[in-house]
Amino acid sequence: MADEILSVRQAKKAFGGLLAVAGCSLTVNRGTIVGLIGPNGAGKSTLFDLISGFVRADEGSIIFREKEIAGLPAYQIARLGLIRTFQIPRALMRMTVLENLMLGAGHQTGESISAAILRRRTVRIEEQKIEKKAEDILKFFDLLRMKDEHAGSLSGGQKKMLEMARALMADPMLLLLDEPFSGVNPTLAEKLIDRIKILKEEGLTIMIIEHSIPHIMALSDELYVLNKGAVLSQGRPEDVISDKKVLEAYLGAGL
Repeated sequence: MADEILSVRQAKKAFGGLLAVAGCSLTVNRGTIVGLIGPNGAGKSTLFDLISGFVRADEGSIIFREKEIAGLPAYQIARLGLIRTFQIPRALMRMTVLENLMLGAGHQTGESISAAILRRRTVRIEEQKIEKKAEDILKFFDLLRMKDEHAGSLSGGQKKMLEMARALMADPMLLLLDEPFSGVNPTLAEKLIDRIKILKEEGLTIMIIEHSIPHIMALSDELYVLNKGAVLSQGRPEDVISDKKVLEAYLGAGL
């Protein structure tokens, strides 16, 4: 369909004898927020790994912006506009907050040694634009005052925001957020919910893995539940949460 930005069809991935993703299919429409929940070990992060190219699917099709991306390396998928974050933030702790963001900008002229030498003025102007963009994004996440601090000095919640901010430097069309609220205090969580809603209003499509039901309910237009690597239920969040199969899956996992 014309409004689909991502379509996953019968994706499978096994690790040894363990089938982590078992014929999973889902669709993400442009300009929406899609939530992905499920018991521990349901295959949520592995599915993100398949979509973003960090792990190769054994079977199935993954279409992003009408292009088959299954089997493409992660950097090529990122260049197409599909960017992800991770459960554990991957900031470069000994670099400053601003430096972390500037590294996230793609297609920098200065990355070429010859260009850095022969096109110094172009590189300098480009770096100034990248720095301004990074500062604007840091301001959006209320991190600008910490731009010169080492990333390692940030709190857990601030590192989550930094990771999301760095992802935005790459101008994603689809952003995959893996447990963005894990380890985030309630005050920062509310701020993060607000920022995610603004990003959606500005046209960004977002897919979120999250264990916190209140947070996922506050954000999602559509909700998918994974269990044992397959889609157990999907639809409007309020309908999915009241689904008997979903309740049984969580209770069976001891949640």
